[in-house]
Amino acid sequence: MKNRIITRNVWYLALISLFADVASELLYPVVPVYLKTIGFSVFLIGLLEGIAEAVAGLSKGYFGQWSDRKGMRMPFVRTGYLLSALAKPLMVASVQPFVVFLARTADRFGKGIRTAPRDAILAAEANSENKARVFGFHRGMDTLGAVIGPLLALAYLSAFPGAYVSLFILAAIPGLVAVAFTFGVKEKPHNNDNSPRPGFFEYFRYWKNSPKAYRKLILPLTFFALFNSSDMLLILRMRELSGSDQTAIMAYILYNLVYAFASYPLGSLADKLGLKLVFSAGLLIFAGVYTGMGIGAGMIEGFVLFAVYGIYMAATEGVSKAWVSKVVPQEETATAIGLFSALQSLALMVASSLAGAVWALYGAGAAFLLTAAASLATFFWVIISTRKA
Repeated sequence: MKNRIITRNVWYLALISLFADVASELLYPVVPVYLKTIGFSVFLIGLLEGIAEAVAGLSKGYFGQWSDRKGMRMPFVRTGYLLSALAKPLMVASVQPFVVFLARTADRFGKGIRTAPRDAILAAEANSENKARVFGFHRGMDTLGAVIGPLLALAYLSAFPGAYVSLFILAAIPGLVAVAFTFGVKEKPHNNDNSPRPGFFEYFRYWKNSPKAYRKLILPLTFFALFNSSDMLLILRMRELSGSDQTAIMAYILYNLVYAFASYPLGSLADKLGLKLVFSAGLLIFAGVYTGMGIGAGMIEGFVLFAVYGIYMAATEGVSKAWVSKVVPQEETATAIGLFSALQSLALMVASSLAGAVWALYGAGAAFLLTAAASLATFFWVIISTRKA
C-alpha cells in the first residue's frame, strides 16, 4: 500500500492537464465567434465539432489498446499533448474551411491519443483504496484550468476587443508548458505482450472478452450518455433564462469552479463509502438539475443549478474512471478506459442531436426533462445491475 496518495507522477499529470485545459478553455468562448467572423455558418460549426469529437472518441480506444500492447504510456501522452498545443494556432493560419477543419480535428485527435494511456498511469499510481481520490485530484486540477482559461479570455478580450487571432496564438503557450511537464513523469515498467499494432476498430472486440463486472457497469453508463447532451445546451439554456451571454459564461465558470474544488473531497468520500454510492448520488443530483432547468428558473436559480451541476460532475467523472479501472486487470486498463471513453464520445453526438431535435420540436423544457428521466432510469439500472464497489 502506497504511503502517499498524490504521488509525483499524479502531481505532474495534474499540472499537465491544468495547463492543457487552460489552453483549450482559453478559446472556449472564442471559437464559435471567430468561426462566424470568417464565414462559418451554424451548420458548419456543428459539423466541425461533430467530426472533431468523433475523431477524438474513436481514437481513444485505439491508442489505449496500442498503449497496452506496447507496454508504454508516455510516448502517447506526450505526442497527444504536443499535437493539441500545435494545432490551436493553426486554426488561424488560414480562413479556408479545409485548413480550419484539419486544425480543429488535429486538436481533438491529440486528446484521443493521450486520454486512455494517461488514465492508465493514474490507475497504476493508485490502489483499490484510493483510486477515486487520485482520479478526483486529477479531475479537480484539470477543471481548474477550465476556470482560469475563460477568465483569461474575458480579460484579454476586454483589453483587446476582437483580437481573436492573437488569442489563438497565445493559447499555444500553456499547451507547450503542459508538454514540458510530461518530461517529469517517470513511467513504470509495464509488460509488453509483443502483439502487433491493433487495427483501428479492434478495441471494440474487447467488449466480448472483458470482465463481466466491466460490461455490467458500461451498459448503463452508455445508455445514460445517449441522453446526456453537450454542456453547450446548458449554457444556451442559461443564456435563454438570463438574457445575457456574459451571465451564461459566468455561470459556466462557477460550475467549473465548484467541479474543481469538489472533485477530490468527493473522490475521498467515494473511496470511503463506495464508488457506487457516490456515483449513484451524482445521478440523482443530475436529475434534479435538469428538472430545474426544464421547468424553467430565473437567473439566480440558474446560477444555483449550475453550481449544483458541478457537484454532479465531481461525483461522477473521476469516480466512473476509477470504477472502470478497478474492475479490469491493470494490463488492460488503457483498452478498457479507451473503449469506455469512445462509447461516451459517440453517445454524446447522439445525445446532442436528440436534445437539439427535441428542443426544436417541443421546447427546451421537454429536452431537459427527457434527460432527467433518463438519469433516473440509469440510477435504478446501476443500483440493480452492479455489485458493491
